[in-house]
Amino acid sequence: MVDTPHVRIRAIEMFERPVHLRLPFRFGVVTLREAPQAFVRAHVETADGHSAWGAAAELMAPKWFDKNLQLTNEDNFDQLRTVLRIARDAYLGDPTPATAFGHFARHHDAHQAVCATHGFNPLLASYGPALVDRAVLDALCRLYRIPFAAAMQANLPGVDRSHPQFDGLDIAGLLASLRPAPTIEARHTVGMLDAITAADLHERVNDGLPETLEEVIAAYGHRWFKLKVGGQVQADLARLHAIAAVLDRSTHPYFVSLDGNEQYESAAGVAELVAAIRATPGLARLWSSTAFIEQPIARKLALDADLRGADLGKLVIIDESDGELDAFVRARARGYAGVSSKTCKGVYRSILNAARCAAWNREEGDSRYFLSAEDLTTQAGLAVQQDLALVNLLGIGHVERNGHHYVNGMAALPAAEQQAFLQAHADLYERSHGAVRLAIRDGRIALGSLQATPGYAGGAMPDFAAMQPLGGAAA
Repeated sequence: MVDTPHVRIRAIEMFERPVHLRLPFRFGVVTLREAPQAFVRAHVETADGHSAWGAAAELMAPKWFDKNLQLTNEDNFDQLRTVLRIARDAYLGDPTPATAFGHFARHHDAHQAVCATHGFNPLLASYGPALVDRAVLDALCRLYRIPFAAAMQANLPGVDRSHPQFDGLDIAGLLASLRPAPTIEARHTVGMLDAITAADLHERVNDGLPETLEEVIAAYGHRWFKLKVGGQVQADLARLHAIAAVLDRSTHPYFVSLDGNEQYESAAGVAELVAAIRATPGLARLWSSTAFIEQPIARKLALDADLRGADLGKLVIIDESDGELDAFVRARARGYAGVSSKTCKGVYRSILNAARCAAWNREEGDSRYFLSAEDLTTQAGLAVQQDLALVNLLGIGHVERNGHHYVNGMAALPAAEQQAFLQAHADLYERSHGAVRLAIRDGRIALGSLQATPGYAGGAMPDFAAMQPLGGAAA
């Protein structure tokens, strides 16, 4: 393995292309039907003149980073384009060589401060560096022809204590100890509008893909599920009862997480739902199968709400509240046990929080603290591959996957691009119903090719020529 390399970032290019959903996805305060996907390319160069391009991709999801109802979806998309451009200008504005992590550490705090002057919250601000950092890391791995897992185990990006939030943690020791698994469980999302049985369907899409929860289980064999709850106890109970009626048919164990999507104002409101679930006989198996509760309280209140006195019965994690690098530290002090890993928040943030979990669990002699792996309607191609590679490396045994369900795979992409990804990752994808798509068999996703391919889990590249520059401006 090479020594930790320092690189200059010579160029950063940004693109986007539209994503149209085959089914409406209701989460929190939004029903998603379409959104752009952002793409970032970064060109890095070593002191001896060797160079490589890397890339990253992420959906520009509205009403997740900023849930201000006064803003339109287009307003949200423009916010995300702006934070991408702010990150690009910062990373290109300092030509001094640094490690891949060093570029992140150098710019993180200043980027957050600049974004704050635009009125952008820290979660929204994180989106820009998250894509640039992944593109730089991909380029670094390609430059040295090293797969992502091996590069991280050897700390090729040079993750160290150069940012104060990483101080006092054994990052290198954690990375060296990580061992990715050959497969991972796919945790299926049941959105607020999703049909549970055929009787719930008003009109079929009829594209050959599963549309109801029953059909999803029959097609993919899921054992893990993410259930959205909406903050209205009686409505939530009725929907959970309908879901349990399907899940309880299984003779094998199943597992669920409950996602509150910030729909509650206090721990007492969450406790009310929990008490109602516990008091409903038809939900006994579902409740015993619940692994954790995700971000039930609105982010502006969540880290002020002390969960330690509430009778919630399950561990609770933060997701949308994870805006600043120290958010998990503050959440722990309020009784939260976990935090989500999402590549839209940054690869180094996930590593930081994994190191915290390891340190805190050692301190307490327990396994209370954990990372969950959550989705942002991650699309087939670089986005889903980089997310899968990261959460698998971190030892998370299951990951929310919903992009393959709400979007018709790679159907909208050029045929050559689809074939390139299928050829490079024949275990991860399959061709069915006229398109290349994520392959889920017996509830699991095969990851072998992601661990063997040089680069940040990308054996193929998107067709950038088929995209438009970000926001119609110069790439």
